[in-house]
Amino acid sequence: MLLSLCIALPALTAILLLFIPREQEQAARWLALAGTSATFIATLAVFAAFAPGEGAFQLVERISWIPSIGAEWHLGVDGISLFLVLLTSLLSVLCILGSWTNIRERIKEFHFFFLLLETGMIGVFLALDLFVFYVMWEVMLVPMFFLIGVWGGPRRVYATIKFFLFTMAGSVLMLVGILYVYFHTTDPATGLHTFNLLLATEQSQFPLAVQTWLFLAFAVAFAIKVPLFPFHTWLPDAHTEAPTAGSVILAGVLLKMGTYGFLRFCLPMFPGATVKFVPLISILAIVGILYGALMAMVQKDVKRLVAYSSVAHLGFVMLGTFALNLEGLSGSLLQQINHGISTGALFFLVGVIYDRRHTRMVGDYGGIAKVMPVYATLFMIIALSSVGLPGLNGFVGEFLILLGTFAYNSTYAVFGTAGIILAAVYLMWMYQRVFFGEIKHEENLKLKDVTPREALIIGVLVVLAIWIGVYPDPFLSRMQPSLELVLTRFQETGLSQVIVP
Repeated sequence: MLLSLCIALPALTAILLLFIPREQEQAARWLALAGTSATFIATLAVFAAFAPGEGAFQLVERISWIPSIGAEWHLGVDGISLFLVLLTSLLSVLCILGSWTNIRERIKEFHFFFLLLETGMIGVFLALDLFVFYVMWEVMLVPMFFLIGVWGGPRRVYATIKFFLFTMAGSVLMLVGILYVYFHTTDPATGLHTFNLLLATEQSQFPLAVQTWLFLAFAVAFAIKVPLFPFHTWLPDAHTEAPTAGSVILAGVLLKMGTYGFLRFCLPMFPGATVKFVPLISILAIVGILYGALMAMVQKDVKRLVAYSSVAHLGFVMLGTFALNLEGLSGSLLQQINHGISTGALFFLVGVIYDRRHTRMVGDYGGIAKVMPVYATLFMIIALSSVGLPGLNGFVGEFLILLGTFAYNSTYAVFGTAGIILAAVYLMWMYQRVFFGEIKHEENLKLKDVTPREALIIGVLVVLAIWIGVYPDPFLSRMQPSLELVLTRFQETGLSQVIVP
């Protein structure tokens, strides 16, 4: 029941929070930290119990939930979901620590919604039942709505409504697709329809025309979440208006729901349609890479710059996924983890100077490396990891994605490489304007360097960035067997369906 424990711990902690009086703010913070830390330890136990070299789902738990509709509490973990679960639990601990002083109102409610969000995120990655998956997908929506809407910036209402409408539109289309799959999947043991994902994948021998519609129903929901160009417009507003913890978890985990969905559902269940849509999605991914980078280049708000960089980085992830080879898929999955580490750290770092100056405008800074040397060093390491410097995590993921993309289509790879160059331009240019030169604003002379708590949060992510950059094998060796299973099904079914409709 280890996987159920990973989902239950944050939910139980959220319930316990309800019994704490509102005025006991420190108790609420410590309880939330204890709950997220316990969840992180439970996910480490999952990692320890996970057998490398096996692609199938492990630690599977299956309990009948609603027999009349064939819904089960069915969980499992494989090489695709393992590190996403670990990333979720780690970032959740860091977010609680990062919110220790900058969340000053409705503290109990903030942590309650954050713990509910963690429950939904882990549930999505572990669900092997389409009904459970959809419930967990929707569970995430409400807490994120309140995190941005209550604790966000001046335009939080606009950003929240936009986020809600985009996500809901995608969810409804996905629900239609899930229902169609449900009515065409039968449990051999009972003869009844079932939401079992493994059976649905095995029995999803749909004609190409049907696959096309089902692919679109799922893909729109996932593309909004990625966000794939042109479904990205909600992201910069949501990132900019969210509190620091909200931005971190949005970039670090929630955007991965879309890329995870493509890997878990679209590729194995609709392989023929996947082949058909490869050119379109690859081109949209490249447009996203270039558009996100160019938009980041002209931003005056550092947080908005990082938000647009996410559009570019996630475009890169999509390009690797739809290269449909092991190098591309491995790079794509690893880059999802890398993006969670690097961009999550960037949002933490932006939050540090915002807490001190209450401004994120590039023009309000300049020369602050002189008064914040440790902060400037940590920022430089993370910025370099984000642009893919060899020896840091971003390089490994981007290299594998380019390798896979070049094997599929060298033109796509050339455009993808241009995105990497642009990323170096906008991040280094921003760094130069914020950290170097003379200090022109007197307020910046009083800026204090990072506190031990802030150094701990960023330090953990820096260590991970270096670890993956230097020795990525522990990650790749656990991911690749599961990715090979996805590729095997795609190669056996997808190509034949497109070539012989």
